[in-house]
Amino acid sequence: MPRPTLEEIFAEPDEFGLLNVRAKARGHVKTDGAVTIMNEVTGFYEKYGRLPDANATAHEEMRLGTIWNKLSKVPSDEMREADRLGLLDMAPDLPAEPSWRDDTVRDDIPESLDDIFSDDTFDAGADITHLRHVTPAAERHLPDHRAEFVPCQDFDQFSILFETMQEALDSGARKATAVEKWAVIEPLEGDFFIRNGLLAYIAEKSETTQRGGARDHRLRVILSNGMESDPLMSSFRKSLNDDKAARVIQRLGLGPLDPDWETDKLSLSGTIYVARSLSDDPAIRRERDILHKIGVTSQDVRRRVADARNDPTFLLAPVEIVATYELKNLSRTKVENLLHRFFEPARPAELFVRDRFGKKIRPREWFYVLPEHVGQAAKHIADGTLHLYRYDRELQRIVRAA
Repeated sequence: MPRPTLEEIFAEPDEFGLLNVRAKARGHVKTDGAVTIMNEVTGFYEKYGRLPDANATAHEEMRLGTIWNKLSKVPSDEMREADRLGLLDMAPDLPAEPSWRDDTVRDDIPESLDDIFSDDTFDAGADITHLRHVTPAAERHLPDHRAEFVPCQDFDQFSILFETMQEALDSGARKATAVEKWAVIEPLEGDFFIRNGLLAYIAEKSETTQRGGARDHRLRVILSNGMESDPLMSSFRKSLNDDKAARVIQRLGLGPLDPDWETDKLSLSGTIYVARSLSDDPAIRRERDILHKIGVTSQDVRRRVADARNDPTFLLAPVEIVATYELKNLSRTKVENLLHRFFEPARPAELFVRDRFGKKIRPREWFYVLPEHVGQAAKHIADGTLHLYRYDRELQRIVRAA
């Protein structure tokens, strides 16, 4: 069926009046604003028997009075023609009163909050002036430990890595690419960077923690000049973004499944440590003698726990190191995973702390075990017999596996 033409459409009956459109009149003249105000003032006078007051508390009267005071001083001819009551010739009966909008006397302006609170007319109770449940700014998130550069005591483990990497960069075998501005970098153990003109190697990435509601880690960064530091991952990321000459060195291989991907990663030996919380929280303090954190680190244990009171991994409180066990020729990461899986039955189900934003954080490195239990497990790992044992939570000891 052919489509109708426009002529056929318009020829059909317009039963809804869609085509009955009236053109707007041209030459519309706006009413003079001054005449409109004149008429409004005349209506106000007829209703209240007086002129509008510019200092009135009612908004509409204040607005009308303010405009009238200005226009009445230099009235236009149109206003005079519209003034049928002779309001423009009326003189004010009384002198104008001071307005509440006039400038305040300088002496009445308080210079500080102390001036306000010391005023006898200001009667403020302690509930208003005293802050509760708020940490003073001087104490808020004050670090016990700063990630300063110190000599690397075991630099001999890393020196060959730096020499090999420098040769690969010089020959073009390895590529160093610029760090894009505001790039979100996730350093991994074994990664190389160029920072402040030095090669920087990520030797250790510690347990996940929460800082300001965001995930973070403590890193162990070794520099090619023989120094080391242990910044938070977020701080290290910021230092790369701030350094315009910073570079990230691409890994070998195509990804984690490629055998060459872990070429730069060292299986560092380290120290197993058992820590006891010194928290004032009644729920934690009550279980202090049996609740312990099991961790493994390649750096000095004292540096690892120095900032414990700001670290949710350590229950936001200082800790006491109650036992340490040295690792020999064993992967730190594998040992830590083995210990945490072995003591899984003793992990508390409801242990949590709240950060300064009130968010619940549940650290997973704490267990209801004794330091000697960790020592026994470390010994079984060293001689390769851990799989023959299990931890019995009811008996609170290590027993032979069935």
